Amino acid sequence: MVGRGKSPSALSGFLLKRGLWLIFIELTIVSFGWHFDPQFRNTFLIVIWVLGVSMVVLAGLIHLPKRIILLFSIGLIFGHNLLDGLTLQNSVLWSILHDPGLLFSNGTHTIRVGYTIIPWIAVMSLGYCFGSLYENTFDSLKRKRILNGLGIGSLMLFLVLIAINGYGDPVKWTNFGYTIKTVMSIFNVSKYPPSLMFLLVTLGPAFLFLANAERLKGKIVNFFSVFGSVPFFYYIIHLYLIHFMALFAAEWTGYGWQSMILSNFVTRVEALKGYGFNLLTVYLIWIIVIALLYPLCKKFDTYIQNHKDHWWLSYL
Repeated sequence: MVGRGKSPSALSGFLLKRGLWLIFIELTIVSFGWHFDPQFRNTFLIVIWVLGVSMVVLAGLIHLPKRIILLFSIGLIFGHNLLDGLTLQNSVLWSILHDPGLLFSNGTHTIRVGYTIIPWIAVMSLGYCFGSLYENTFDSLKRKRILNGLGIGSLMLFLVLIAINGYGDPVKWTNFGYTIKTVMSIFNVSKYPPSLMFLLVTLGPAFLFLANAERLKGKIVNFFSVFGSVPFFYYIIHLYLIHFMALFAAEWTGYGWQSMILSNFVTRVEALKGYGFNLLTVYLIWIIVIALLYPLCKKFDTYIQNHKDHWWLSYL
């Protein structure tokens, strides 16, 4: 948006409105999609919520010099694990910032934080800084070198932190005496909140992919690009499709469709103990969901491309 000439104040206003909109969507449409509970007895503040909050924070950060934003992002990403030992009992603010947990409960309704805003706000602001790499005047070969360097460097630092086994994740990995279980322990890095090691081992490959996939073309690329063009639309629709499928599956397997009207997170519902399918069936369902949603996403993407003058589409 900056590259297309949008002023800082206009961009700040857009980020603020889009962020507040996403928080509202998390509390309503997304929460209902997860639970199908018209009483909204259990609300989790997860990925859409934290994207919204991060946009609100970024709306203020963009008025600072890019160098300051970059330093803020790197400092928070690399330093936030210093806060792991800090525990503030019954602190709503701390639960929102860094220690996911219960925000509110009155016996019938609860609100829990799944995604804390530290360090996700720094990941988003880092992405804003990286936007400069994609300006029209930026050399593509230089961009590739920078992203490859960042990707390789991230993975090398991840290996260094594995060797140290003292910082970068709240839980140290364990040597179980045989390879498979030890490797699983090493890669069992914290996502809630995302540790430095989690970010290194996820963003590192993402940098490498960005560096080396830019010139890829063909039908496979076009297929995946459709979903990448309408990620928010796909996210919302896929929640509802999967939950409707789960209703039918619960009824078909004898658990009753009512068990999928969830008053709690699905893994905590006593009536659903034992419910589920083998991994092969899960992959088949995944493929079916992708196949069913592709035409819808393709049509919506085409609509967006043909109606760029509709401002409200930028919120979808």
